[in-house]
Amino acid sequence: MPDSGGSRAQREHIPTSGTGPGADSAPLTPHGDAGALSVDPGAPQVTAPAGLPAAPEAGGLKAARRTGFLVTMVLGGLTALPPLSMDMYLPALPAVTDSLSAPAATIQLTLTACLAGMALGQLVVGPMSDRWGRRRPLLLGMVVYVIATAICALAPSAELLIGFRLLQGLAGAAGIVIARAVVRDLYDGVEMARFFSTLMLISGVAPIIAPLIGGQVMRFTDWRGIFVVLTGVGIVLTLVVWKWLHETLEPGSRHTGGVGEALRTMRGLLADRVFTGYMVTGGLAFAVLFAYISASPFVVQEIYGASPQTFSLLFGLNSIGLIAVGQINGKLLVGRISLDKVLGFGLAVIVLAAVALLLMTTGVFGEVGLVPVASGLFVLMSAMGVAMPNTNAQALMRTKHAAGSASALLGTSSFLIGAIASPLVGIAGEDTAVPMAVVQVVCAVAAVGCFLGLCRPWQRVGREAGGL
Repeated sequence: MPDSGGSRAQREHIPTSGTGPGADSAPLTPHGDAGALSVDPGAPQVTAPAGLPAAPEAGGLKAARRTGFLVTMVLGGLTALPPLSMDMYLPALPAVTDSLSAPAATIQLTLTACLAGMALGQLVVGPMSDRWGRRRPLLLGMVVYVIATAICALAPSAELLIGFRLLQGLAGAAGIVIARAVVRDLYDGVEMARFFSTLMLISGVAPIIAPLIGGQVMRFTDWRGIFVVLTGVGIVLTLVVWKWLHETLEPGSRHTGGVGEALRTMRGLLADRVFTGYMVTGGLAFAVLFAYISASPFVVQEIYGASPQTFSLLFGLNSIGLIAVGQINGKLLVGRISLDKVLGFGLAVIVLAAVALLLMTTGVFGEVGLVPVASGLFVLMSAMGVAMPNTNAQALMRTKHAAGSASALLGTSSFLIGAIASPLVGIAGEDTAVPMAVVQVVCAVAAVGCFLGLCRPWQRVGREAGGL
């Protein structure tokens, strides 16, 4: 099978320092620099999933393509599960507040708990998948997710709902972290960046249809029906994974150590300054996104008086913008323009959109209606289409040796930062959108600072130009 990533010894190298001597003079791994990717886009860089017979050069081409399509759809479903779990529930937040007689800030903790669970769960599942393979931890997590989601539908109080949302997030983390690790097992270089954009197309359908489904479910039943639907989705996805997702991590590539080795691996990854830079940059960009996710139901419905159906349509429109830009990134930009340049442009647009929202919500432009605010949110969401896939691709290109642990760190940092941002957007109550805009501006500016201060893309461009 073709491998553009160098020798096994090179692939298994764990970075031990991102700041010591020589750290800026050469990449730490053969995947270290994607700023101006030198991988030939036309070269075959996809390996067949472990456990499947290698297809003959001619006769098995169609079978290999079908296998790749199935893997793409399964991974897309796994990455779609978190937005389904979060966004289908969003139109019901005001109704949950009334049903459980709890303040809005408490009900927003159901989002925070789910995010925190997804963050912490990834720290456990990621190293597990590096040791025991991708398939078994994933199936276990999916079964627990189904059970926890079913219990959420029966929760009689806000406290119990928060607790089971935490368990739901802990179990759902398996799908998030292992999907990214499987992509790293199968793809490299330009192809990996393109595949992340393809996954965004598939998983991006979820935030479009999830609020619409949630809004329609609310027309026929109460908020508990949303968790019943999510339980059904979890059952179907579990069966699909069991049937079609083969093991992608070969036994010879698995880690044999215990907790100590997992911690040393993560410490080595965090010592890589560039990896950490992309990780934190992506986490802060995700916090901007999650500030919008957690605050928008109240901003759009309570402040601007929109119905749950109108909110669902606006949320879906914003998701279409994110998907469209993500596809432009994968189909037109990757392989032609440096990923760092595209990422920098996306971060700049996010900052400008967040500042515009802050000016509108603080009254600098006078009394503004829903349309200007919705337009600013659309621009902000669309720019995420280049920020999120490119930070993941750039970070994972450095980590062939420990894709599960690296994926866990990427996901954990994003969800933890998002979980911190969630309660801050409601700190001033339900009658103002200013806290949402403030959190978005602060996180967006901090993301740019991390990208410039830690990733330092101009240094790697200089090395590549010099032939290093």
